[in-house]
Amino acid sequence: MHTRRSSSRWRFAGDGWIHGILIVLAAVTFYPFVFLVMTSLKDNPQFFHQFWRLTFPLHFENYASAWSAISGYIANSFFVSVLSVLGVLAVSSLSAYAFARHRFPGDTFLFYAILSLMMIPGVLSLISSFMWMKQFPLIGGNNLLGQGGTGLLNSRWALILPYISGGQVFAIFILRSFIANLPEELFEAARLDGASELAVFARLVLPLSKPILGTIAIMNILSTWNDYVWPLIVLSDDSRKTLTIGLAFFQGAYATTYGPLMAGYVIASLPLLILFLFTMRYFIEGLTSGALKA
Repeated sequence: MHTRRSSSRWRFAGDGWIHGILIVLAAVTFYPFVFLVMTSLKDNPQFFHQFWRLTFPLHFENYASAWSAISGYIANSFFVSVLSVLGVLAVSSLSAYAFARHRFPGDTFLFYAILSLMMIPGVLSLISSFMWMKQFPLIGGNNLLGQGGTGLLNSRWALILPYISGGQVFAIFILRSFIANLPEELFEAARLDGASELAVFARLVLPLSKPILGTIAIMNILSTWNDYVWPLIVLSDDSRKTLTIGLAFFQGAYATTYGPLMAGYVIASLPLLILFLFTMRYFIEGLTSGALKA
């Protein structure tokens, strides 16, 4: 009896240490964002003289200044991210279904060739991607042949098309594994009922793949929303620049006024925070989803 009590006491003490470490790590993780919010409500004298504390009065006008400066960049990032994610989901889901449920000559070689692209760092393809965007014809523009002009450069297509092309590789990899583990009996029953391949894909595969599709969508939105290098290379018109580029120019304009600058960073992070709060369930389901059993 005494041994059991001692064992329980040691187990509780061990759990207490674990909980304490987790609390400290959580505090270290969230404090930068709390500090960012506090700093966004200060003016310069408050920032320099009371650096670590929340001071009064609170300057909410910093958010109005920040919003007026970056609202257009947020709209551009939202437009590019949504179209890119829709393109990635459409292309990768169709490709993964073909790889998982159909056999054709060279399917294994083609699949591994696609996977090999994951081993190439994105920075190595910057020059070639830039040249491709320069040579492509401008969709919906006057430069239909792309000769003697800038092609897709300085257009939103220069962001959307490479994002779709690069984002589908990892998406095909995880979607193929998920679809391949779906019970074959479901597909046989659907075909016996007279469903076409498109109907099987739309009414069977897509509904069952919602968690993993949600995970892919969140990961792609994070990568496109936070991308800095590629938009900086291909965009020169200020009206088309994305949020990361806009924040860099905003930082230059407000280098000595830290309140509006930090307010801009808070506003830029809120869409991703709200997205994750509302889609966290799908994200976790997608990460923990395993093979379905018949």
